Amino acid sequence: MEFAEHIKTANVEDVVLRQPLQPPSRGTLCITGHHLLFSDREESDSRQVLLLLRNIDAIEKSVENLTGYSGFFSNASHSERMSGSSGTITMKCKDLRVLQLDIPGMEQCLNIAHSIETLSCLDCVSAMYPFFYRPVDLSLPEQWGLSSPEMHYSQMKELYEKWRLSTVNRDYSVCPSYPPAVIVPKSIDDDTLKKAAKFRQGGRFPVLCYYHKKNGMVIMRSSQPLLGANRKRCKEDELLLQAVIEGSDKGYIIDTRSMQQAQQARMTGGGFESKSFYDRWKRFHRQMERGKALQESLIKLVEACGDESNNMDRWLSKLENSKWLSHVQNALSTAGLLVECVERDGHSVLVHGSEGTDCSLLISTLAQLIMDPCCRTMEGFLGLLEREWIQARHPFQQRCAHSAYSHARLQQESPVFLLLLDCVWQLWRQFPLALGFSEALLLRLATEVYASDYGTFLCNSDQERCALEVKERTHCLFRALLRPTERDYYSNPLYERTELAIWPSVHPQSLQLWKGYFLRWTQQVRHLEEAQEEIRNMVIEWGKLARS
Repeated sequence: MEFAEHIKTANVEDVVLRQPLQPPSRGTLCITGHHLLFSDREESDSRQVLLLLRNIDAIEKSVENLTGYSGFFSNASHSERMSGSSGTITMKCKDLRVLQLDIPGMEQCLNIAHSIETLSCLDCVSAMYPFFYRPVDLSLPEQWGLSSPEMHYSQMKELYEKWRLSTVNRDYSVCPSYPPAVIVPKSIDDDTLKKAAKFRQGGRFPVLCYYHKKNGMVIMRSSQPLLGANRKRCKEDELLLQAVIEGSDKGYIIDTRSMQQAQQARMTGGGFESKSFYDRWKRFHRQMERGKALQESLIKLVEACGDESNNMDRWLSKLENSKWLSHVQNALSTAGLLVECVERDGHSVLVHGSEGTDCSLLISTLAQLIMDPCCRTMEGFLGLLEREWIQARHPFQQRCAHSAYSHARLQQESPVFLLLLDCVWQLWRQFPLALGFSEALLLRLATEVYASDYGTFLCNSDQERCALEVKERTHCLFRALLRPTERDYYSNPLYERTELAIWPSVHPQSLQLWKGYFLRWTQQVRHLEEAQEEIRNMVIEWGKLARS
């Protein structure tokens, strides 16, 4: 792709930049294929602002200082527009920053705005910046991620007796959204898996995502069964689930839809596991919002956070109407139910909704974080995200195409991953010693998922990443975060490992707005961050003194 065709004006002098928490600055603006670069020429030590264009969610334009005219729909002549006008571009970013550029000359302003609008929403994945990012201190790795299903299985010797690694999906023909290798019951052969896959939406047959070492119980993931209005059955699917609970009296199914939604799905070919054919499985329905409802909730929350009226009643009303904290509560509550089934009740669980690529991943991730201390280290947490979200196919390209400011019509956007990070932050706040990473890591991930130098969150599935050679041609964010300097910055100096499950309180008074993210560009939160950083440095120094 030729980026130059979208850049009519590459450089503009005498531009004023207004950004949160900084005084206005005057300098030079440059547009490249992937970045907006602002250089402050007034400072003795020239400051620069480098903004990834992909980070821009929406822009607003206006023209001012035009003698006798205002707005874009003026009848002013070309010479009048050139000599007497200046333009303002307001850029609303996916990381919730709002930046403003005052640009001399209407034509230059329009050209810059056109370039930003075009280059910030390119659909061609291979033209995105991660394919061009080549930092001097990093070389493209031989191993792209932290692990693989094969490596994960080889490290879990407890699985060998009853579970096996199947490569039935080696060419993605059985399930386009699964990785080439998956863990399944040892007694189930590949032909049975192929038939079971045809009975599940998108081919997502039940696969193992977590083995609980304390009692040998497991968490399985899948999509909904395709019963349809005629109540079809699949003996191979029944055999597969029967093998999961072999030696146990029962298992649980957590369906992330309401009973009514699950019944309605039968009218369009979907449905849920019938008690007649899955008699040893007990089903729970826990409705969790996703898709448009969750995206609109985020939009309302961000709007509330931008309310400058200083009216507390109005602010609280807007916060409540967004229902975002209700989604946080629901996610943690459902994850708690899953943990209770596995940890306390001692039974295996199958989790699914419709497609099995959103809420199912959210719940299984939170449950593992609550139960397993290995998932609470920084490396363990990033490995968990890789298994449950990257390899298990959360469609990042679709879900994170836009954030809360976009004027585009909603399609498949949904902030499920951001909801996960908010839930993890609630855990981190309630158990400040139990997690080996800090809030800064969650904030970094929340930024990177929408716009990144790395290829980790590109595409919608492992199959798409292979087709575009993402693993060969881009850098992996998770590996970069585990480099010594990055690891030190994102680690929690107060971390103390505990083998116990960390049960979160989900009472409304126990859940708080994630101010570090949703109010991160306000002066109050910046002061709080500075204080936290000072405390962090003091704790690190005390730790060094204690060891010396």
